[in-house]
Amino acid sequence: MAERAARFEGKVVFITGAARGQGRSHAVKFASEGAKIIGVDVCSDLPECYYPLATEADLAETVKLVESAGGVMHAEVGDVRDLPRLREVVNAGYERFGRLDVIVANAGTYSPNPTQFLTSEQWDETIGINLTGVFNTVRAGMKKIIQQNEGGAIVITSSTAGLKGFYGCPAYNAAKHGVVGFMRSLALELAPNQIRVNTIHPTSVATPMIQNDLFPKLVRMDMENPTVADAAEFLRPQQPMDIPWVEPGDISDALLWLCSDEARYVTGVTLPVDAGALLK
Repeated sequence: MAERAARFEGKVVFITGAARGQGRSHAVKFASEGAKIIGVDVCSDLPECYYPLATEADLAETVKLVESAGGVMHAEVGDVRDLPRLREVVNAGYERFGRLDVIVANAGTYSPNPTQFLTSEQWDETIGINLTGVFNTVRAGMKKIIQQNEGGAIVITSSTAGLKGFYGCPAYNAAKHGVVGFMRSLALELAPNQIRVNTIHPTSVATPMIQNDLFPKLVRMDMENPTVADAAEFLRPQQPMDIPWVEPGDISDALLWLCSDEARYVTGVTLPVDAGALLK
């Protein structure tokens, strides 16, 4: 049997939040399918985010993993709230690789607090990264894809929280719903250019966003020193398939399909990867 051709040979993919978690998984998976990667990550902690974020060492490790997968990556530090910085990163990657085919707006943070306790600073940071940051990510690269005139794909990482309400995370809920509206408008705008735009909606994913020392304390306040395993038991009933979370690679597999020619007429969709969580 003939070996399957790499789906993204000769393509260039721009990924935000590339230093670890889902972003790293996407970068490595795209590289294994022949793509060159432009990656950016803030690589520092943020004042309103309760868990530690990625570091420059994490981003360097992603570069190594991409190279081990047979790819090449242009990686820089940048905040998705800073549009001029994103444009600098994309321009530098474009100058190095000569094209741009796919945008993956993956960067996001989670800062839960019920509305009556939520501060303006928490709201602004969460909306700035998870919604405005997506807008900036798209703006930083979309004209290059349009001018290339060869079609393309944009995928925005939303969440199950982008399709249903969750208690205690109003800013996150609002941002993840907001990107769906943005996606639907953008899908109509770019359809004549054969550029497809979709959102992907993970349930809980096994990344440092939830696998840290603090998340178990948020969801298991009934316990004195809860562990990640205790958090897993809290999360498990939320998925009818009886798992606490999916793996980053599960999201990457679905995302790469959305960006591939196999999904050439799929645009404007909200694709859950949720083990059935949205059925509950």
